[in-house]
Amino acid sequence: MRLRYDIVDVFTDHPFAGNQLAVVHGAGDLSTAQCLALAREFGYAETTFPVPGDEGRYTTRIFTPGTEIPFAGHPTLGTAWVLRSRGELGDGEVVQECGAGEIGVRFDGDQVELSATPRDLVGPVADELAAALLADLGLAMTDLAGPVWVAGCGLTFAHVPVVADAVPRAHVSMTPLAQYVPAIETQDPFEGINLFAVSGAAPALQVRSRVFVPGLSVPEDAATGSAAAGLGAALVASAMLPEGGTYEIVQGLEMGRPSRLGGRVEVAEGRAVRCHVAGGVQPIASGEIAVPPA
Repeated sequence: MRLRYDIVDVFTDHPFAGNQLAVVHGAGDLSTAQCLALAREFGYAETTFPVPGDEGRYTTRIFTPGTEIPFAGHPTLGTAWVLRSRGELGDGEVVQECGAGEIGVRFDGDQVELSATPRDLVGPVADELAAALLADLGLAMTDLAGPVWVAGCGLTFAHVPVVADAVPRAHVSMTPLAQYVPAIETQDPFEGINLFAVSGAAPALQVRSRVFVPGLSVPEDAATGSAAAGLGAALVASAMLPEGGTYEIVQGLEMGRPSRLGGRVEVAEGRAVRCHVAGGVQPIASGEIAVPPA
């Protein structure tokens, strides 16, 4: 038996940039071990296994090469785009059901946008934790440009603001957060660092970002929609976008995979209540792959 798959690049307006994604079709009966084996075979940051449902809805499982995760941004956009291209979703607004619950997805011409509700917000974290995060990336407290918040919309990250020249200077982290971060209670997996520098002023910011997720077998990610979504909540909490607004993220430059993510955050009563992340999707390849043994 063989399964059909599509490969797309997400958060880019041209092929061979952005973040790679494999979408495997007809895999609803596969075990977790079989899905993980396929994810490792592709070797991308994430691979998805969607099952179309009622009109305008679908479920999906999302795997890194190391484990299954409840939510991720570029897999959400890329999977919805692929299903629409196959005629399994229509235009307009649809709903993705995943481990983090329901995620709204909207098509707008060549762009796809996800909408998610903040689920974790902790901080500002202690200086000791901020220093440990920076040191693991080869940086110092003098590089820090504001408070560090832990935030996410289904997958949780430490959002570490730094001066602009610190972003390219950072070393790739190979240490899972669980090995040195004090216990922080989060609803969702907390295994990533979003290192970012901000320019501009509210309500429209520009962001340079690098994301490291060694605990999920992704030492560095080219474009991270889940981190971009959580960043919206962190920007509100740190008073960079106190009344909400937009933030354009450039990521993946150090990896040779330039990516562009459009963020937007809505605020009510001083807190982020809805985070949106948008980007383009480019088709790269399609084919068939063998089913791993049970």
